[in-house]
Amino acid sequence: MMTTKSATQKGIILKDNDEIDIMRRAGALVCRVLDHVCGLVKVGATTGELNDVAEKMISDAGAEALFKGVVNPAASYPFPAALCTSVNDEVVHGVPGDRALKDGDVVSIDCGVRIDGFCGDSARTIPVGNVSKDVQSLLTVTEESLQLAISEMKVGLMWSEIATAIQRKVEAAGMSVVREFVGHGIGQEMHEEPKVPNYHDRSQRKSDFCLEEGMTLAVEPMVTLGASDVMYADADAWVIVTKDSSFAAHFEHSIAMTANGPVILTAA
Repeated sequence: MMTTKSATQKGIILKDNDEIDIMRRAGALVCRVLDHVCGLVKVGATTGELNDVAEKMISDAGAEALFKGVVNPAASYPFPAALCTSVNDEVVHGVPGDRALKDGDVVSIDCGVRIDGFCGDSARTIPVGNVSKDVQSLLTVTEESLQLAISEMKVGLMWSEIATAIQRKVEAAGMSVVREFVGHGIGQEMHEEPKVPNYHDRSQRKSDFCLEEGMTLAVEPMVTLGASDVMYADADAWVIVTKDSSFAAHFEHSIAMTANGPVILTAA
């Protein structure tokens, strides 16, 4: 029987090679779902249609849709879908439905699955038709900030150093890092310790952590064209939007730390 072990840092669970292999299978399914669903994004497609395709793919693979049924104590109902589909000023937790995508929109598609007890989680933001130069720059900077984080990850490095690099890149482009929502550890549960922020300030000194072999992290920069402030879109308490209605982007990978560096678990 496989056993996980705690890191030297409180609450963090390290994974062995067998467990990481299972997470790689979960991540591969997430990648396939996102590849297919993102290819269906076009003017006139509805977010509900995208979710229907994802739910069938996940079910056909014998996996569990990680988000479906999640309970938020503040929300009026459990999350009803396999995907989060967040459009334009929606940052995260967009609920799929009959909203038809329009030319110039962007849609962030977040997908998570569980296979044999272990999770995979990944997100991408896709342009719909012709988007403005500013919006295309937002998507590019956000994706590049995730790539930067991964390229900097190595055993022994403090996460704050990587978070600082992400923040500097985003702010140098005149954009903002969302602070209320951050990445997280991932494994048998979707959300494990530690919290993985995309910025750094003095308030985080006590929660900073050192990267160790066996850590599995969901790294997910969320970036806005305007200010970083966010709020619930409505009383349902699911969809998070920017307070200033500026567009947002979200890119995410699940990553395993190894002695040879980071391994992306949610890539082809």
